[in-house]
Amino acid sequence: MVSMKIQFLGSGVAIPQPGRVQSGIAVETENDNLLLFDCGAGVLQRLYESGRDPRDVDAIILTHLHLDHVADVLPLLKSRWLCEKRDCVIYGPEGTRDWLDGLIGLYPYLQGRFDLSVIELKPGRQIALDGNDCRLSCAPGMHSVPSLGYRLEDGGKIMVYSGDTQPCDSLMELAQGSDVLIHECSFPPGFEVDFHTTPDMLEPYLGKLDTGKLYLTHLYPQMQGREQESLEYMRSRFKGEVHIASDLLEIDP
Repeated sequence: MVSMKIQFLGSGVAIPQPGRVQSGIAVETENDNLLLFDCGAGVLQRLYESGRDPRDVDAIILTHLHLDHVADVLPLLKSRWLCEKRDCVIYGPEGTRDWLDGLIGLYPYLQGRFDLSVIELKPGRQIALDGNDCRLSCAPGMHSVPSLGYRLEDGGKIMVYSGDTQPCDSLMELAQGSDVLIHECSFPPGFEVDFHTTPDMLEPYLGKLDTGKLYLTHLYPQMQGREQESLEYMRSRFKGEVHIASDLLEIDP
């Protein structure tokens, strides 16, 4: 067995930009299960480029149902079916089952092809993923649609992933005591926006945030050329490590 391994598959957004596809994070657990947090456009190809097979995914965990976080879910399921693997477990917020049923319903040739277990999660619920030592819990974010942030505890390591949100108490509480917090940072300091995050919007939380490493993801094109400025702003206010995610970057919690 190995400890938790994390790899960014997609660190971008719905607007195309060099080197970044849409949101997706692969996490290998201590028991070698592969969890896929979000699955936006381009993530299926990045999964292949990471040396993995679509059939390797043991569960898909969705933060919310915006297209740049779910666009490759059906292509991934179809790829697995073509490789003779029909089953998959999908976790997500309320509405995930209806969304997926409606999506598959658009393609008659795919109906009846999959054996899916769809589990809708509510904030505060904790579930065991591959044994009692691997636990997943969630908290609500602040986004334009229902969105969940996740806390994964496995093999003595803790990862928290914010999904899309503006900074909020519920997710910062979820992140306390974690080894790594992966938080969206869509825009540079001074950019006015709701339901997303900028470094200065995170500032009120940084002094009391108890996490070892902070990785910024979900970067809009407006962040290009201002990455170092954003890092310096946050490093001057946060006692742990701060990094900007890139596609296919591998990290250890």
